[in-house]
Parts: sequence; structure tokens; C-alpha cells
Amino acid sequence: MHQKILLAVDNSEPAERAGKYAISSAGLDEADIIVLNVIDTYYLNSLPQSDLREKLDKNFRDEGKEAVENYEKRIADEKCAGNCKNIKLITIIGEGKPEDVILKIADKENVDQIIMGKSSKEKIERFFVGSTTERVVRGAKIPVTVVP
Repeated sequence: MHQKILLAVDNSEPAERAGKYAISSAGLDEADIIVLNVIDTYYLNSLPQSDLREKLDKNFRDEGKEAVENYEKRIADEKCAGNCKNIKLITIIGEGKPEDVILKIADKENVDQIIMGKSSKEKIERFFVGSTTERVVRGAKIPVTVVP
């Protein structure tokens, strides 16, 4: 059965583990993996200093590009090893509020499942602002696999 998986990534360890899980689960079947990194422009636009916004924007874009390229390389390496030969990789770098972009892309691309790492925020920060992972799980209309 052909699957379509949305893999939400950043450069965190939980996202790295989620990527490995997505590759291993997709390798069992023919699958499309949409690797999505979201630049949090919602957060950037809330910053008062334009020079800080510009610097962080560039850093976020560089990190997003690096995260997506890491998964492209991993898929290529896996294919060379004879695994995951039926995987088609699609990469997207989105902009906006991460949970909104993840849910929008999942709906637009008609994915079967979202895979993402658990929040890497500290407990106190999650208490006050919540986590992207939690908001995606609550808002999704399809299964969400959260990898610790």
C-alpha cells in the first residue's frame, strides 16, 4: 500500500529519531516522505528589533535548509544500501506558525500520517507557551506519531 508521510523536522535530537523512524516505516512499503521544516515567522515578527529579526531569520533559514538536506542525504544513503528503494522524497521549507503550517501541508498534500519528534522545550516553557507537537496532535485529523 502506498503511503504518504509528513515528517516535521528541525535540527533537534527528537527530530533526528523521528526521521529514522519515518525512513524505517516507509521502507516497508512504497512511500512518499514529505520532509517539512517550518521557519517560525510568527515568533520572528513578534521581536521588536528589526536587526535581530533579520539575523534570526537568516539563522532559522540556514538551520531549516540544513535539516532538510540531512534527511535528503540519509534517504540517498539508505537507497544506496538497498533499503528504502521505493521512497520518494519531497522537501518543503514553510513559513508561519509551525503547528498551522504542519497541519495545512498535511491537509493540502493529503498525507496518511504525521511523524515528528517530541518537544525539546523545557517543562516550564511548555507550561507557559505549549509545544508545537502537542498542538499538532490536538489539531490533526490523521494519525500523528510522536517519537521520543
